[in-house]
Amino acid sequence: MEDILQGVANVGFPIAVAAYLLVRIENKLDDLSLSIHQLARVVSEKETGG
Repeated sequence: MEDILQGVANVGFPIAVAAYLLVRIENKLDDLSLSIHQLARVVSEKETGG
């Protein structure tokens, strides 16, 4: 039983850290994706307008 609890303790912390980092990175990736789409739209408007 102690081996199982020790395994959960050893694996649980890295999983929690990885999940936290994935959530943080997901927000930044969404912002980056939005910025790329806006940039593509502006570049497209400049090419067709000028």
